[in-house]
Amino acid sequence: MAQEIELKLALPVRLAPRLRQLKILQSLATQKRCIRNIYLDTPEQTLRQQKIALRRRQIGSQWLLTIKTASSSRQGLSRRLEWEYPQPPDRLDFSPVEDGAIRQQLEQLAPGLKLAFRTDFVRQTWELRQGNSSVELALDLGYIRSSHARTPIHELELELLQGEEEALAELSASLQQQLPLTPLDLSKAARGYALLDAGTTKP
Repeated sequence: MAQEIELKLALPVRLAPRLRQLKILQSLATQKRCIRNIYLDTPEQTLRQQKIALRRRQIGSQWLLTIKTASSSRQGLSRRLEWEYPQPPDRLDFSPVEDGAIRQQLEQLAPGLKLAFRTDFVRQTWELRQGNSSVELALDLGYIRSSHARTPIHELELELLQGEEEALAELSASLQQQLPLTPLDLSKAARGYALLDAGTTKP
């Protein structure tokens, strides 16, 4: 189990090239990966009601299972508990989840879990130093898709890898001085459920 501390910022997609040209990124190594996420829930959206996000993530040939708990988000900054571990897509094993109540709930719901929505995006990452802290900057470009609609993803995630939480706000402020970024309080999971709720959004 880990605590995920990150700050999200919405980025107009047309400005992605300008982001990549920022001086602070020019000397840093970068990596691009195609990421596919499949979010699971019951037909009654029980996990959503319990504020738990469950997904299968595919990166290349690797599959991961991820569980995230409820989080509060303010000005794009969120904190949540997260479990993520390798697991093939034909299994649902929750034994690595240390929280007994959450593990038991997931095990009880497992027979009824179905595809709710998915995300497909390209993630480009850089690791930055901010003071004594280490932060991963991720640029995500792609789509959230349901059976009837899709909505775009074009956002930045600043995730604290090591150090002080204040580093996220400091780096965010610096980036916002150079690009028209806005705090984003909705996770991809929350936006996926909103897409299901809308029901009439055109692809």
